[in-house]
Amino acid sequence: MVTMGLPDRTRRRAPRRVVGVSAALLGATGLVLGSALPAPASPDPGARKKVVDQRIDALENHLDDTSAALATAYKNLKATQDKLPGARAVLQKAQATAQAAEQAKAVAAQQLQVARANEAKARSDLEDATAEVAAGRKRIAQFAAQIYQEQGFGQLDVALSSTEPQQFADRIAMVDTVLDVQSSTMERLTTEQANLTALEDHLTALRVDSDRKKRAAEAALARAAQAQAAAAKAKADLEALAGSQQRAASAYEDQLATDKAQLASMKTEQAKLKKILAQRAAEARARAAAAARAKAAAEAKRRAAEAAKRNQHSGGSSGGSTSGSSGGDSGGSSGGASTSTGYLSRPVRTGWISSEFGMRFHPIYHVWRLHSGMDFAVNCGTPVYASAPGTIIQSGYTYSYGNRIVIDHGLVDGVGLASTYNHLSRIVAGGSVGRGQLIGYSGTTGDSTGCHLHFEVLENGDFVNPRKWL
Repeated sequence: MVTMGLPDRTRRRAPRRVVGVSAALLGATGLVLGSALPAPASPDPGARKKVVDQRIDALENHLDDTSAALATAYKNLKATQDKLPGARAVLQKAQATAQAAEQAKAVAAQQLQVARANEAKARSDLEDATAEVAAGRKRIAQFAAQIYQEQGFGQLDVALSSTEPQQFADRIAMVDTVLDVQSSTMERLTTEQANLTALEDHLTALRVDSDRKKRAAEAALARAAQAQAAAAKAKADLEALAGSQQRAASAYEDQLATDKAQLASMKTEQAKLKKILAQRAAEARARAAAAARAKAAAEAKRRAAEAAKRNQHSGGSSGGSTSGSSGGDSGGSSGGASTSTGYLSRPVRTGWISSEFGMRFHPIYHVWRLHSGMDFAVNCGTPVYASAPGTIIQSGYTYSYGNRIVIDHGLVDGVGLASTYNHLSRIVAGGSVGRGQLIGYSGTTGDSTGCHLHFEVLENGDFVNPRKWL
């Protein structure tokens, strides 16, 4: 039996920013996050988006036998699958940034340690130089005090106080020695004072360098902490996304099971409808055959009566010619024209055909399925008319078709012809209807993904292309 199908989406929404990952990946949705870095993302996200957009477009146009809930679950799953590579890339980048920040922090800490060691050594050298200068100054002060106490120590005083030539010479030599010592001490004191000034300047520069490197180390530490926090957030986001994917996969699987059960119910319903239509067609054929037999018997009776009457008037002569044939059996056609002229009228007077009848590869079930009718893209509330005279044999809400009308048109060109009108927002007719009679209004009830009319034609209970009869 040919399987039933639901209409394609008639209002195409803008493609969502999702990455198409085959539903076959559902088995891999149990993502495990460990200490190792995740797999790298696609090198070309733009190309991946383009592929996904194309797949979403295909999904938009091939939602045969698919409920809106399943389509939503499938798109949500594809969207989360698309986000995973990007989330892994963010996590990888954040972890690399954190690692670089940690290294920078270590380098800055080492430089700060060296700067502080240099500063400590310079401080020690400065202290030693300060002590040297202080000791030199003390020696000079003592020497100056001694001279003051002895009331001068010039060469003239020494010479005048000498009583003998040898004493004079000895005192002159002693004065020269003392003056040399004094001069040397003063020179050393001057040098040490200069060194002290240089050391103070050097220590000041080292302190500035230490402060700068301390600030650099603190900044590196802050960056490392920030990078670690970003990496932790990226990891948490990835874990949350993985959980979302698992939930989406679970929802998809649950809805898929529901839709498969729904499809089985639709097949059962179609089998019942086919049986009803086949029975009605058989009954119509039987009635047509009985009517034809009755007509033939009546015609034979009429001819016999006419022949007897002629014989009676002519005295039994055999000169009567028979009348022309009545044209024979019409096959029980209910006034229908041939298929070449188009027996069925268009069910709506506006809109365009958004999806044709035919076999397609289902993007979710991954099987070839039949789109069992023709979709007319019309707004909700558009009047829907009977395509031909007939009897409404089914009217009401069905599991997938929503509000549905099935019209049996009887025998047309030897086949039991019926038409269906699906996803209606409202039904306004019942019983026998004529061609062009208002029977309802278009909608999006049942498993529909947008306002439209899904129109089907059946021959003896089997779906055929509506274009054959329109």
